[in-house]
Amino acid sequence: MTTTRTNTPGAGARGEASAGHDRRLEALAEAALRFREQIPTIEGWGHRLAGVLRSGGRLLACGNGGSAAEAQHLTAELVGRFEAGRPPLSAIALHADTSSVTAIANDYGPVTVFERQVQAHGRPGDVLICLSTSGRSPNVIAAAHRARRLGMSAWAITGPGPNPLARACDGAVTVRAGATSTVQEIHLAAIHVLCGVVDEALGAAP
Repeated sequence: MTTTRTNTPGAGARGEASAGHDRRLEALAEAALRFREQIPTIEGWGHRLAGVLRSGGRLLACGNGGSAAEAQHLTAELVGRFEAGRPPLSAIALHADTSSVTAIANDYGPVTVFERQVQAHGRPGDVLICLSTSGRSPNVIAAAHRARRLGMSAWAITGPGPNPLARACDGAVTVRAGATSTVQEIHLAAIHVLCGVVDEALGAAP
């Protein structure tokens, strides 16, 4: 008796897709393990940021595309809540005011869209967090330079370093990963670690 083997349609493609998902998760896990060495920097930032916010200072955050979404995620956690109850904290995602962004880009050019808002909203002692997967976004770099000229602290969260944004800021945490998506996933983890440290430093209650 001869047995005829039949292939299920699409089985090979599904297997290749599964292998691709496995590689993506493995890359994320490897990047996360490498990123652990930068946790002390984020913890230091969290304690400093808590002091700024406690004293009535403000956090500004900026980025483009996926990094803009990360910036807004960060400010939402601070104005709203992260994992514990506490008073709202002053934090602004600079891309979120679309009327200002489009007006500034139209009148002064796209490189200035964050810099001009930093000049408007930032005060000495405030903090600017700059997010960029490439570390080469001209409008984010311009914002970092403006913040430092105003007496603010500028911190970068980027992809692989060294890069121009990291050099433009007072400090930087960098993600060693090959894919932009992996860098963004680690950036989200970094944001959550930062928010957790802020909450702990402010004595937020569950």
